[in-house]
Amino acid sequence: MVNTPQPPAPSNMASQPPTARFARFGSFEVDFRERKLSKEGIRIRLQEQPFRILALLLQHPGELVTREEIRLQVWPQDLYVEFDAALNTAVGKLRAALNDSADNPRFLATVPRRGYRFVAPVGLSPELEEAVPTSRPVPRRLYKRLYLWCAVALIVAGATIGGFWRYQRAAHKITSDDTIVLADFVNTTGDPTFDDALQTALRLSLEQSPFFTELSASTIARILQEMRRPSGTRLTSEVTRELCQRAGSKAYLAGSIATLGSQYVVGLKAVNCQTGDRLAEEQVFATSKEKVLDALGQAASKLRGELGESLASVKKYDVPLAKGTTSSLEALKQYSLGVKAYDNSPTDAIPYFAATVKEDPNCAVGYRGLGLAYAAIGQTARAREYYTKAYQLMNHVGEWEKWAITGDYYMNVTGELDKAAETYEHWIELYPHNDGSLETLAVVYTMEGRYEKADEITSRALSFGSSEGLYGNLVQYKLALQRFDDAQRVSDEAHSKNLDGLELRDGLYALAFLRSDATAMAEQQKWFAGRPEENFGLALASDTEAYRGHLGVARELTTRAVASATRADAKESGSLWLANAALREAAFGNTTQARQAAEGSLKLAPASPGIKAQAALAFAMAGDRSQADSLAQDLNKRFPLDTQMQSLWLRAIRTQLAINEKNPAYILNDPQNVSPIEYGGFLFTLNPTCLYPTYVRGNAYLVAGRGKEAAAEFQKILDHSGIVWNCWTGALAHLGLARANALEATTSQGADADAARARALAAYKEFFTLWKDADPDIPILKQAKAESAKLQ
Repeated sequence: MVNTPQPPAPSNMASQPPTARFARFGSFEVDFRERKLSKEGIRIRLQEQPFRILALLLQHPGELVTREEIRLQVWPQDLYVEFDAALNTAVGKLRAALNDSADNPRFLATVPRRGYRFVAPVGLSPELEEAVPTSRPVPRRLYKRLYLWCAVALIVAGATIGGFWRYQRAAHKITSDDTIVLADFVNTTGDPTFDDALQTALRLSLEQSPFFTELSASTIARILQEMRRPSGTRLTSEVTRELCQRAGSKAYLAGSIATLGSQYVVGLKAVNCQTGDRLAEEQVFATSKEKVLDALGQAASKLRGELGESLASVKKYDVPLAKGTTSSLEALKQYSLGVKAYDNSPTDAIPYFAATVKEDPNCAVGYRGLGLAYAAIGQTARAREYYTKAYQLMNHVGEWEKWAITGDYYMNVTGELDKAAETYEHWIELYPHNDGSLETLAVVYTMEGRYEKADEITSRALSFGSSEGLYGNLVQYKLALQRFDDAQRVSDEAHSKNLDGLELRDGLYALAFLRSDATAMAEQQKWFAGRPEENFGLALASDTEAYRGHLGVARELTTRAVASATRADAKESGSLWLANAALREAAFGNTTQARQAAEGSLKLAPASPGIKAQAALAFAMAGDRSQADSLAQDLNKRFPLDTQMQSLWLRAIRTQLAINEKNPAYILNDPQNVSPIEYGGFLFTLNPTCLYPTYVRGNAYLVAGRGKEAAAEFQKILDHSGIVWNCWTGALAHLGLARANALEATTSQGADADAARARALAAYKEFFTLWKDADPDIPILKQAKAESAKLQ
């Protein structure tokens, strides 16, 4: 049986006379006579009823003080009807003054339905009494000696205790190698504007510091799953501490906001996850709602210093929150909701980020959020617009965001990949534990064709936090390196963590295609059906059918993909599927259909540089010099610094026009015809790259009569199936290789000619096997059959 301690009778408690004037607990001091609460010598305003509750609890430390006892001591009988509401309000104000929390109380603990208990140690100092003379007076000299001895003892004791306290504080400070977790802000003001907004503001404030590494949102979601809690679970102090322990983090940070009269009280505390000890705490006051962000920023800066960051670092990376994000709490709230929504769906995040910049047109982080969201769903033209706006407002951001926005601008707007890589590398140098910067740098490396580097840095990013995007990218990098078994292993690991999404499914479909696993391909298609991403699945299926020569079915699937994208308000994605169709129609010899598809793609996304580049190449392949020239000139003028535009697309367009004019001089004499980034992935295709420039260059060598060089180009495509996937270039490369060897047979003699002819026949056979049930009226198939028959 458990003995429940009974509270003392109200009459007894009421009759107890005060026995002390001062009470000390934590860093607080109470003067009962003056009715004054202070912290480290600074007075904290506290209304009469909260103070009387505090005084009553301090006179009975560790004991249960019932709600009835509080009523009798603090409220007159005529307020009894409204007592519950009045008591809850008063206790809330008291907790705000003490920067305490009901979830993780340091001072004031609630005993449900019964009352409250003061749980911290309390030191009570008695009233000073007049000295009572003794029968034998003490000599004045002895008084002086006693005073001196006491003073020395107090100094020594104080130094010893102070040194021990400083040692203990230093031992508990975090280091730059530790991770921290942010608990959800406790908002007791009743104003919903503060919900989410202050949590995000604190995150952005700490994000400026190179010293702190916050546990990633994806890791938090994964650990909550392990704890059998929903992903949206509110991170109370109790939940956060357990999560923090499971993650192996050093500390968690909890914030609170409350009202105290006409003021707002903002509190921050850092707690050791393992011991529950407080490592640091700050409490600041804001005289108005508009001053809350400033107060929070000040508290965060002080806390950073208390936790071990150097004062020089705090000073250098300390842009005020209102300047570094937004001065509008409503805008910050919308941005917070956008960040939360982005983790589930970039599409869902767009309305919140749009509301952010509507509330504050100078909010750079809001524009960056829009850029990231639109880029994630393939609408690169809109993404460029918002990346540019964010770049123009960089004086409104902190150090972390400045590097992020600059890198985004170089990568997505000017296209200067070398500057983008340099920016992201410097960003990582300053903030080495940030998985987002590592992930983005890896994308730049893929655009440069540096898949080994991309694989390496993405694996490093996964050590800081796992997400579907990171795993999906890593699968694709493994495919690009022809490491198909490794790609499967990475995918299995992602699914073991319940991670799923578009990037992973794209990679899994590609892996199934490369393994000729029709069942697995069909399984992936089931995932796309009925989702907003359905148009991606239809486009993948269209490319697969075209790869096999099933052009009629491919056309039908493309039509469905465009319609699906349009319904999902993703017109740029729909235009991409038409641009892909235009290129394959041109390559297959259907020039009329190629022009129609290219024109349709431009109508859907007239501002997209990626669509313009593909349409220009399609027009060139279809023999429409006027359209190709016009688009190429516009692209050259608008993107003079864009690495891929200048090195890959414009050269491919010019080379194709030279092919049309049978101008071998241009083909053979262009000293920059082969780009060092020819294997670089494109941001606006399903697969990393179809190697269009390589395919065009192979055909150019055929026109120039250089069979050996042409064969080398087509072989590159076949050797890099992990980046080409199911693109039509992968199928026609077999035909190109056959033609190149046939050409070499005609320019060689003897055994060399025979060997080249044998290679040509073998390549033709591979192509015909691949297109064994292709639509018979495809022009390039008819040509191939005629060429093969002639070679027999």
